[in-house]
Amino acid sequence: MSEDEVVVVGAGVIGLSIALAAQARGMKVRVIEREAPAAGASAGNAGAFAFPDILPLASPRIIRQAPKWLLDPLGPLSVPPRYAHRIAPWMLRFWRASWPDRLRSSTVAQAAMMQLAQETLEPFLERVGLTHMLRREGQLQVYEGEREFKASLEGWKARDEAGIPFKHLKGEEIAEYQPGLAPRFTHATFTPGWATIDDPKDYVLALAERFKADGGEIEIAIVEALVPGGVKTSAGIRKGRVVLAAGAFSHHLARTVGVKIPLETERGYNTTLPDDAFDLRMHITFGGHGFVISRLRSGLRVGGAVELGGLDLPPNYARADAMLNKAKSFLPGLKTCGGKQWMGFRPSLPDSLPAIGPLPSYPEILCAFGHGHLGLTQSTATAEIVADLLEGAGPKIDLQAFSPARFSRF
Repeated sequence: MSEDEVVVVGAGVIGLSIALAAQARGMKVRVIEREAPAAGASAGNAGAFAFPDILPLASPRIIRQAPKWLLDPLGPLSVPPRYAHRIAPWMLRFWRASWPDRLRSSTVAQAAMMQLAQETLEPFLERVGLTHMLRREGQLQVYEGEREFKASLEGWKARDEAGIPFKHLKGEEIAEYQPGLAPRFTHATFTPGWATIDDPKDYVLALAERFKADGGEIEIAIVEALVPGGVKTSAGIRKGRVVLAAGAFSHHLARTVGVKIPLETERGYNTTLPDDAFDLRMHITFGGHGFVISRLRSGLRVGGAVELGGLDLPPNYARADAMLNKAKSFLPGLKTCGGKQWMGFRPSLPDSLPAIGPLPSYPEILCAFGHGHLGLTQSTATAEIVADLLEGAGPKIDLQAFSPARFSRF
């Protein structure tokens, strides 16, 4: 490749969306992936375009709940003891990101990102011929009692200020949207703007096929280091402008040029049940327990929670079992046999915002990683922004809050 061409590192939903957006603007693009397209978090997520989800994970509410959650090794937030010393600096940054001024700034930035994601999704799907995979069924966030519901109202106020539509429900109203929930859920909120893809792995594989059909190349190789004018891989040097979209592995590559970015790994677990396991009408979020259930073409997926455990520890599938057992008690009619378990790595930064823009001191390398559990949601927005940057055009939203250099300031 020549230095005028683009090398995208990573063939997940972010990397392939960027590759297709750049390709659509006439650029020649090569994607380099260590395993195969959709081999990571893009394969096993809940399939949600969670546009109303503008509230950062780092918030006073989570900070208040964290000590109780951390005492439960199978709860919504877990840090394996062997990893506690490694995660301590990240947790300090996470705590700082929950301070009111930083929380407000992150929420405004996330709202702008979500608005762009909504605006770009359908045009992107139309361009790549995948509109048929999109479902608009909405989402139901459920609450156990008046106290939990009232604790959520501040977050809904922020969404209302951002122009996000929703409807609060109570008692028998809930069953009109989703029959079969246990009576312990006395309140709920329906968000019609929530959308899903009918299967995230199939979607990303379809992106890969479209990219190749339009002349793009996907090379399977390990990117070992960033080098002047390109990347060093297990197959040799590849020259070009670099887009670093390698998900949970991105910070390791940034370190090869001396840049430290505090990216950590939210290890997500799920179980995919046969599609007749329950009559699920829409995506349900059990916020107080940190997991969801979603309806995909491949079945019903029960998963979520956060395990901050890095890339190397073995999976703890007891976490998937715990969520499935809870789901059974929350949806008494749910059939839990015949499921398939999965664990994947979500790349997360302490303030819940991705790193998008030039790598500090290396303007020729663009970052596009750290989306946490919002990679699918923000994929088309990220692709639009990066394609603009590659063309030398101004991005459609203010990128200051997303700057990869922001972590050097504190």
